[in-house]
Amino acid sequence: MNRKDLIGLLKTWQVALLIILVAASIIAIYPHMDDGITTNLQYGLDLRGGTWLQMRFQAEVVGFETDRPVSEFLTELQETLDAEIYLVGDNKIEIRKFYNESELKTAFTAAGGTLTSYEQGVSRETADQVKQILEQKLNALGTRDAKVNLLTGFSGVTQYVRVELAGVGKSQAEDIVGKQGKFEIRIHTAGNETEHVLYGDTISTVGIPSQEPGKNTWGVSFTLSEAGANQFREAAIRYGGTTDPDNHWLDMILDGETVYSAPLSPDLAAKLQAGPVQQLMASTGTGQEGLSKAKNLEIHLRAGALPVEVSVAGTSTIPAPLGEHFTRMCVYAFIAAALAVGVVIFYRYREPAIVLPMVGVNLSEIVILLGIAAVIQQQLDLAAIAGLIAVLGTGIDQLVIITDEVLHEGKVPSRQLYEKRLSRAVGIIMVSAATVVIAMLPLALLPLQSLRGFAVITILGVLIGVLITRPAYGKIIAAILSK
Repeated sequence: MNRKDLIGLLKTWQVALLIILVAASIIAIYPHMDDGITTNLQYGLDLRGGTWLQMRFQAEVVGFETDRPVSEFLTELQETLDAEIYLVGDNKIEIRKFYNESELKTAFTAAGGTLTSYEQGVSRETADQVKQILEQKLNALGTRDAKVNLLTGFSGVTQYVRVELAGVGKSQAEDIVGKQGKFEIRIHTAGNETEHVLYGDTISTVGIPSQEPGKNTWGVSFTLSEAGANQFREAAIRYGGTTDPDNHWLDMILDGETVYSAPLSPDLAAKLQAGPVQQLMASTGTGQEGLSKAKNLEIHLRAGALPVEVSVAGTSTIPAPLGEHFTRMCVYAFIAAALAVGVVIFYRYREPAIVLPMVGVNLSEIVILLGIAAVIQQQLDLAAIAGLIAVLGTGIDQLVIITDEVLHEGKVPSRQLYEKRLSRAVGIIMVSAATVVIAMLPLALLPLQSLRGFAVITILGVLIGVLITRPAYGKIIAAILSK
């Protein structure tokens, strides 16, 4: 192929797009020397070493029917079960304490209702809050390469949360996940001086963000223990908060950082003059900003404690040396697979002008796939590496289909016949790709964390092949065969 033909080939949008994406992917991967070859690729615990914990929520989302007013029914049910209960949909509630189905049926009947559905787990909102709490806790502790994944079913109920911690042992991982922060409330006295009022262990319950009755102001309610309520009243009176509430602000501090600060309200000051107050409300403002602040404050009030109890459903630890061994084995396996593909293709066609573009396009597909994985921070674990090798194999299969269709009976076709055969080959590939994507979707969507990486990488690889590398290969092989 002369220089003019090569420039013309590079100017076709299919080949130009392939080259641009390969270059962009190499930049995204960013291979560089830093105590060895380092990249921006995110490796899973299989290859890095560390611990994963999979925890099951000790709560349930259930459906109900009742002839009573819903508020009355839920109030009585909450007293019967002695658990936090929240309405999460039409005739659906979340019970933040574990009960089996038969126990709930009895309680519902006693409260004047009927249990219509039962599923262990929590609602999407609670699951998101748990994820946010865990992520804030892990970030505050400086834990590197930590991942929190929710395993949610098609019903929208989340049964499990999985935490992955690179370079951390099992006992340390359980301690990190279960650790609460130090929460304190202090009151302003004179100037910037503050005095201690109470610690977080006196907060017995924390509500969900809600609007104050008769107002548009968002806030979070919380309940103090009897001892905590007495401490709060004594401090407010001692430092003059009940007589001059506007100049006595309350600061809520979590691990040394102020997370909320507001003056003592006149209504609360008047109540404290009369006696201890256990039920309090921290206002955060109006509108979407007020709601967002209320959600964050709820997390801080819990001091890192999860709103729902969890039980460890599974755990595993991979020592760092074993992770390094797995990494080497994966590299060897990928190189062996690439060499095997090259040898088989060369044995079939015996023509370097055909074999080299096939292998080059196939490897470029892997580079683009790794670049996308680096951008979206898709972890590469053993399952994902298996997906890469599967993409390598299915990719070369489709290139063989194109080449065999074009070189039917070993003859180089005319341009018109070439286009016709190429269209037929692409049609076959499209059907094959659609089949693979459909087959992989359940693995990608269902809460099967250990297999999700394989499904995601395989789907991405198939889409990259159909949309980018196959059209480019069609142009390349056409230019080669014309010579």
